Amino acid sequence: MSAVTTFLSSRDAVGVWSLDTGQSSIRFENGTMWGALKVRGAFTDFTGSGEIKDAKTVSGRVDIKAASIDTGLGTRDHDLRRSNFFDSDRYPDISVVVKGGEPANGDVVKLDAELTVKGITGPLPLKVEVTPLDDGGIRLNTEATVTRKQFAVEGNFLGMVGNRTRLRANLVFRPAGS
Repeated sequence: MSAVTTFLSSRDAVGVWSLDTGQSSIRFENGTMWGALKVRGAFTDFTGSGEIKDAKTVSGRVDIKAASIDTGLGTRDHDLRRSNFFDSDRYPDISVVVKGGEPANGDVVKLDAELTVKGITGPLPLKVEVTPLDDGGIRLNTEATVTRKQFAVEGNFLGMVGNRTRLRANLVFRPAGS
């Protein structure tokens, strides 16, 4: 039995979990200049929760404020908030909803998730590395690549912005109420 299966099956894991935003990060990377350069950034405002009922019954949600995008360049961030990219005035939230999961191997869980951007929802299968923390929390690390045009994030001056965006999440959850 894997460490993840043992953890998910334990009484300590069952229940509602809250995202510890102070210990978590959601980052992205996208190629620009026809792949010669990378734009890296983060979303700085997000919330989340999850529930574990047993080793195969998990659910959760992370909501990200689209306007919290931060690439370190204010002009670019302003452009990314506009209608041709995230349209954060009209669509303030980006959501990841987990509908189920199952242990894979070792410390990895496969999650059945959906990503919603600009009101468009698409599948987001995730392989997540789960690490129980000494203080009773759990750390989830995952990486996924999405096609931004699938979600109508279309801005692309002279074809300079790549269509594939790599997302990285390092999320710490703690039992609700702790």
